[in-house]
Amino acid sequence: MFDILLYLYDTYLLSEHFPDPERLSRKLSAAGFEDQAIDEALDWLAALDDLTPDEGGVEHPAIRVYNDYEIGRLATEGRGFLTFLEGSGLLPVHAREWIIDRALALSDAEVATDRVKWIALLALWKLKGAGDVLWLEDLVRGGESDDDEQDDGPLNGWQPTLH
Repeated sequence: MFDILLYLYDTYLLSEHFPDPERLSRKLSAAGFEDQAIDEALDWLAALDDLTPDEGGVEHPAIRVYNDYEIGRLATEGRGFLTFLEGSGLLPVHAREWIIDRALALSDAEVATDRVKWIALLALWKLKGAGDVLWLEDLVRGGESDDDEQDDGPLNGWQPTLH
């Protein structure tokens, strides 16, 4: 499912032109993704609609205390990345909680740091727009370029299809 989210990010989200769910499902199926994974990814992605730029309240700095379940599921470095973004003033509290919720919604036994970073990128894209998060994409991708050799990092060997 996560490969579909990355594919959608590279294919549609940066252009901010997203087909309706039925058409998108057909396109993903034609791209070779399985129907069950497509349904899971589209359900997961629909939660982006729950993330709004302004929650209407004043946010105060606070330390996030993770419960045992969250500690067991979210990679330590991923939690640290969220703390970094929040401490830098880039990530509002409500967005941090949304990221944690979406990470825990994945079926991974432990949600790796790379996945937490990608989810944070999706959240900030939603809140700030595509142009304001391109610098974060470089950080999330780890400075990869087309000339660099690819490892089995967050993309697990997946490469975007050029259209």
